[in-house]
Amino acid sequence: MAVAFASRFSIEATRPTAAEIGELAAILPRGTPIYFSAVPTLTQRDIVAAALSLRQAGLEPVIHIAARRVASAGDLQELLAALRGEAGVRRLLVIGGDIDAVGPFADALAVIQKARLREAGIEDIGIGGYPEGHPRIPLGRLEASLDEKIASATAQGLKVHIVSQFSFSADRIIAWLKQLRAGGIKVPVKIGLAGPTSVPALMRYAKRCGVSASLRGLMSGAATALIGNVGPDRILDALAQAHDGLGDVQPHYFSFGGLIATARYAQDKADKEIAAPASASSR
Repeated sequence: MAVAFASRFSIEATRPTAAEIGELAAILPRGTPIYFSAVPTLTQRDIVAAALSLRQAGLEPVIHIAARRVASAGDLQELLAALRGEAGVRRLLVIGGDIDAVGPFADALAVIQKARLREAGIEDIGIGGYPEGHPRIPLGRLEASLDEKIASATAQGLKVHIVSQFSFSADRIIAWLKQLRAGGIKVPVKIGLAGPTSVPALMRYAKRCGVSASLRGLMSGAATALIGNVGPDRILDALAQAHDGLGDVQPHYFSFGGLIATARYAQDKADKEIAAPASASSR
């Protein structure tokens, strides 16, 4: 894992413009997964158009499906058919969505069980993971839910991976990964990391997303960088070194500080990782 950790990354994007997608294509390798966030104000047409733009740019669109925001089973089937038919979408991130259900799907598990994803051409799904827990879901329920989602998806012939909420604590992330693996969960895990942005902005996102528990760890290492941007270097280094027992783990960047800045940061880390073995072997 230490050799191929930072170089196998994905990026979360919210409303990327045509210009941003063009810049992404110039920065990132072909096939880089770009996760397209489930923004409530987007129409189905907007989502399909964005997926198509990403596909045409040589990137891999991964579309968020927020279960509780789906108005009807028919709406979801219509969206999936358009995504597959027009943009060749094969991968989704299926999440609950932090609102009361407006339609037939009470949570992500209900979508996995009932939405006939394999029939719609979906091959691989991501599900949410929470290294610091969830502010509204008990820990025991979170653990059981992961098992249920993985079992249901696997029974349907779907590949499964976990995409975690971001955290600022490498120790928490590593402990959570070890707990997953000890519990028999062997699927790939994409570790949510906040891309480079200012500490005040990171603090706002942490509180909003319920990960304020690791803010003390952030501040202890970032107090001298309050006027500049901070990237997840320490977490990347810790994960690359703590490879024993962690299994298939990859970075997943949230672009809080800007999509293009995050892409450049991610690719720079990947390039340095790829160059390191060659440098070492030339000594």
